[in-house]
Amino acid sequence: MASTEEESATDTGIHGPTWSGSNVTGKAVFVIGVALALVHIYFNIVSGQTVVRLPAAIETFIGSGLGRNAIHFAGFALLCALIYPAFDGELAKSRAFKILDVGFGLIVAFSALYLIAVEDAIYARGVRLNTLDWIAGGILILGALEYTRRTTGMVIPILILLALTYVGWWGQHITGVFRFGGLTTETILFRSIYGDDGIFGNIATISSSFVFMFILLGAFLLHSGGGAFVIDLARSVAGRLTGGPGLVAVLASGLTGTISGSAVANTASTGVITIPLMKRAGFPAKFAAAVEASASTGGQLMPPIMGAGAFVMASYTQIPYTTIVAVSVLPAILYFASIAFYVRIEAKKQGVLAVEDDVPGFMDLMLGGGLPFLIPIGVLIALLIYGYTPTYASGIAIVAVVAASWLTRKPMGAMAILEAMALGSRNMVMTAVLLCSVGLIVNVIAMSGVGNTFSLMITQWAGDSLLIAIVLIALASLVLGMGLPVTAAYIVLGTLSAPALFELIANRELVEALIAGNVADEAKAILMLASPEAAAQLGTAMTAEAARDLVGSVPSDLLGPVREAMIPTATLTFAMLSAHLIIFWLSQDSNVTPPVCLTAFTAAAIAGTPPMATGLTSWKIAKGLYLVPLLFAYTPFIGGEISEVLRIFLFALAGLYAFSGAMQGHLEAPVSWPLRVALGVCGALLLIPLDLYLDLAALAAFAGILFFNVRSQKDLSAA
Repeated sequence: MASTEEESATDTGIHGPTWSGSNVTGKAVFVIGVALALVHIYFNIVSGQTVVRLPAAIETFIGSGLGRNAIHFAGFALLCALIYPAFDGELAKSRAFKILDVGFGLIVAFSALYLIAVEDAIYARGVRLNTLDWIAGGILILGALEYTRRTTGMVIPILILLALTYVGWWGQHITGVFRFGGLTTETILFRSIYGDDGIFGNIATISSSFVFMFILLGAFLLHSGGGAFVIDLARSVAGRLTGGPGLVAVLASGLTGTISGSAVANTASTGVITIPLMKRAGFPAKFAAAVEASASTGGQLMPPIMGAGAFVMASYTQIPYTTIVAVSVLPAILYFASIAFYVRIEAKKQGVLAVEDDVPGFMDLMLGGGLPFLIPIGVLIALLIYGYTPTYASGIAIVAVVAASWLTRKPMGAMAILEAMALGSRNMVMTAVLLCSVGLIVNVIAMSGVGNTFSLMITQWAGDSLLIAIVLIALASLVLGMGLPVTAAYIVLGTLSAPALFELIANRELVEALIAGNVADEAKAILMLASPEAAAQLGTAMTAEAARDLVGSVPSDLLGPVREAMIPTATLTFAMLSAHLIIFWLSQDSNVTPPVCLTAFTAAAIAGTPPMATGLTSWKIAKGLYLVPLLFAYTPFIGGEISEVLRIFLFALAGLYAFSGAMQGHLEAPVSWPLRVALGVCGALLLIPLDLYLDLAALAAFAGILFFNVRSQKDLSAA
């Protein structure tokens, strides 16, 4: 049974055909998968056009978001019943049990559709459920729990049960800030189904639109030969460089991430090639596996797809998806560069200087599978830049994949197109079930106000320290990541802690405005009311301590209007985006951080190395997951002027190299302990730009250390 969304992608054949030929279940999966793909293409591309119209009753049903999302959940619940057995063992393989299992899937699917069909009747009865409604609702919740258990393990179903019983039962029996008066079972069931944050709510809309279309695009890219092209392109670009095989893993995983946005799937697909390649070149097996795991984790940080998290982020923040993708490019490059620095330094330490001689030529790459990869990605990016919706852009990019394939030696025919559709649907099963079911938890958080309470607690624990808040969220993400897939961990953490993180970032901007004496007239009354003794200083330059004390004296419910009056809207927008990106990046750490790090465990299985030791090495190599978010928090790396962003990027690039050298005790040659400390100081100063002259001094110091290190390497070679 899969335990993460990425693992699901691997298990369901993300890199191979989905039709198993003579197998009855395989044929059913194929047919249902194609049907689901066509239905979602109609939802997202065709619906509302005058060219193709379905009967009025069907158009009315799917015209509402609830109707579309019910069809989405029903289809993937049935597909889940076919792909994921209830349990391992001979009984589950028997014909009779399979029939019962599929029968349950059909009942769950019917219940989802029925409940949306009778919505108007329920309202007509004064929001009262009849017996059939109760039965269908119970089956729906039970199906969500069961299929989430099959695809992701026990943690999420347990969290759902705890959430539902919290608002209905045990929440009223606890004391303190989390006490919540019990709701009736009927109210809980109604809101779980029809609420904006329920099982068919906002997150399900993200799943049935953006996420599915991009998963489908990824399936077309892979089926057209894009996966093989990515590996060959990486070998062509990096194969002849020092430590080339390791750099191939970094580049291939980054490019594969643009297709699948899936860490374990990246590891399973590229790792079977890159890990043996690194081992043959002379890299230690544990290091080779850790590099692949760390690089594959970056697949969910690499635009334009970024897993499902970017779409959820766009929905939560109301910031355009294109903006999120655009600001994520340079941070993703920094992450992959940090791994590449590690690879190069390790290659120098181990003397791994072997290079590849049989790298493929450029024209062979283009005709062998490059065009169906490059042209659609170019089309996708162009359409997003020109303002088309992500769903429409991905639909056109799918057409571009098919068209571009006819310029290669492997044109996609009708059967290949159908297989790509079925593959996309099959790869979507776990994500669809997960995102719909997580809505049950988010709905409880919204109903009970737990999110606001949790944010206030983080703010209280952290005080005014943004760093402490980030550490607390990092610890929470690690704990959640042990049992939740990355996307689910981000959804839960984003709901609970993003408001607190946003407040801390925005309040820092507010303090800077007060220090500068820039106080808007609309804010003066509130500030004077909160702190009459500070009234005389308003409009004049304040000390940092006085500004922080003044902000701290304003009640939290009044800080919002003050911020809106004194801080530009664009600055507040990017403060919100920074908060969510910090959480999104930290949510990835469970992929590579022991004790539960499935990406590292997958790589260890390929390399034949101890899983836990591989996880520890992966955690060390993937340090960018913790360092880059600090740039989001303490610098205008997100939303600053282009010149400012590039300055931060370039200094951070050098800082990551210095930090890697300090951690490994090696650059081009071994580094002594005093110089390792100096490298660490240089890296810290470069990563958090405080002053241009200080940064230039740190850069000069690092350049000097590197220069003498290169000289010592030449002296060693000469000797």
